[in-house]
Amino acid sequence: MFDVTLFGSIFLTLFVIMDPPGTTPIFLSLTAGRPVRIQRRMAWQAAAVAFGVIALFALFGHQILNYLHVSIPALRVSGGVLLLLIALDLLTGKMDEPQQTKEVNAALVPLGTPLLAGPGAIVTAMLGVERAGGLGGQLAVWSAIVAMCLVMWLTMRFSLVIVRLLREGGIVLVTRLSGLLLSAIAVQQIADGVMAFVSGA
Repeated sequence: MFDVTLFGSIFLTLFVIMDPPGTTPIFLSLTAGRPVRIQRRMAWQAAAVAFGVIALFALFGHQILNYLHVSIPALRVSGGVLLLLIALDLLTGKMDEPQQTKEVNAALVPLGTPLLAGPGAIVTAMLGVERAGGLGGQLAVWSAIVAMCLVMWLTMRFSLVIVRLLREGGIVLVTRLSGLLLSAIAVQQIADGVMAFVSGA
């Protein structure tokens, strides 16, 4: 029997963590100046990478982290540091000039991971798989993960319409604002990881 309650719980948690509205300006800033074809490709690549990473850790997360002797707080801090570096590039304008070699990389990092498939989403998926009882529970968890990744793809895919409305000056403004937003997310993620270290010590 499909567990509707578990599906709703996992989906809403992932929605809050992955934050489609907040991801939109960051996606716009990272894809600014690229052809529409490349932007669309980056949208589905980022969503596919996010699903792949979340699915991998949902299935083998505990084994991977235990093998590497990595804790969840360490995962949070490292993801926060990576996001902070990307945010600094956005704020200083170093990402304003797209390069051919960065088209795919931006879809992988930071869009696919750690922005979409960050520590919060990974831990949510891992705990959801553990909580799921029977086939109905597992189906609910995986349906929620797939549905959330589809929502993220649709959000990024149709955010391209905004590019035509903002024009070049608007994109620069969105880039700076998204850098500020992303830096705040990164600092919060680092702080959460540090607090988890302290409380677990």
